[in-house]
Amino acid sequence: MLVRLLYASRAARKPDPKTISAILAESHKKNAASGVTGVLCFSDDVFLQVLEGGRGPVCEIYNAIVRDERHTQVQLLSFEEISERRFGGWTMGQVQANRINPSLLLKYTEKAELDPFAVSGRVSMALLEELIATASVIGRPV
Repeated sequence: MLVRLLYASRAARKPDPKTISAILAESHKKNAASGVTGVLCFSDDVFLQVLEGGRGPVCEIYNAIVRDERHTQVQLLSFEEISERRFGGWTMGQVQANRINPSLLLKYTEKAELDPFAVSGRVSMALLEELIATASVIGRPV
């Protein structure tokens, strides 16, 4: 059974680009082995991530994130059973935050900033889908 999980968190300490690269490299390796796909968006100190795959592997990854000292204020925004993946093209795609058009953020939020804590999970998912449609996601294919 496939599931989709969307969560947001804040970085305990502002990570440098090397730390983000290390997180993505680790995600690619682990996700490929467990059949999990998804997308990570990081801006300022906010992580927004969607994970798709089998219920067990997705829940294991989410539980590891909750325990990870690099994250604070972890909030589950959405969890659902799905019939097909929306983010199946990436073992872990990365939204290029510097390529996000501020007017796109204003379409979904009160301010031109990534703040999934201030909007619904449905709104955050719609934003991620639009970011994919506008080619703002990079990463290694599955």
